[in-house]
Amino acid sequence: MLDLFSGEEPWQEPLAEGAVILRRRVRDCAPELLAEIARIAALNPFYHRITPGGYRMSVAMTNCGDFGWSADARGYQYSEHDHQSGQRWPQMPEAFRQLATRCAAEAGFSGFAADACLINRYAPETKLTLHQDKDERDLRQPIVSVSLGLPAVFQFGGFERSDRCQRVLLEHGDVVVWGGPSRLRYHGILPLKPGQHPLTGAYRYNLTFRRAR
Repeated sequence: MLDLFSGEEPWQEPLAEGAVILRRRVRDCAPELLAEIARIAALNPFYHRITPGGYRMSVAMTNCGDFGWSADARGYQYSEHDHQSGQRWPQMPEAFRQLATRCAAEAGFSGFAADACLINRYAPETKLTLHQDKDERDLRQPIVSVSLGLPAVFQFGGFERSDRCQRVLLEHGDVVVWGGPSRLRYHGILPLKPGQHPLTGAYRYNLTFRRAR
């Protein structure tokens, strides 16, 4: 496991054409990001969405930005309001926007301007099954995914659910960016192993930045 307090500089690790891991990219600004997550969750608490098939998602979620992503009996969609509360999503912090733009540019996707940030909270044994991110209007825009807290095993597959997956460990401060020829690859998170992180306790948090509209 990477040492949280090591002085080693961030580095890039390619996953596939158009996909890269920016190792430890946000380690130093993690406390600020986590403080913003707490502020957003105070306005729009984490809760477990229900899928169109009636299943409760194991990951707890909130959103911020111009749009938020929801799952309910009507399907998966972006909207300007939280369907549960009827309120607009909390504003995306400027630090989030700038970070997403910079990380995308470092991965080769200049000009990315996120208008939605999904915030997932993983507890022990929580997982995210293989899926594609395809509800966004412009699939030329990349996905920027930030890992905070406990480590997790990220699955990065092909263009069919049955394709073989790479399995890579994502740790605190890592950022994965994928787009272009890899934009519609299947991906997911294996069940989170129990542990304690000095900044997040028993949880892993994931910020996923998208251009929804």
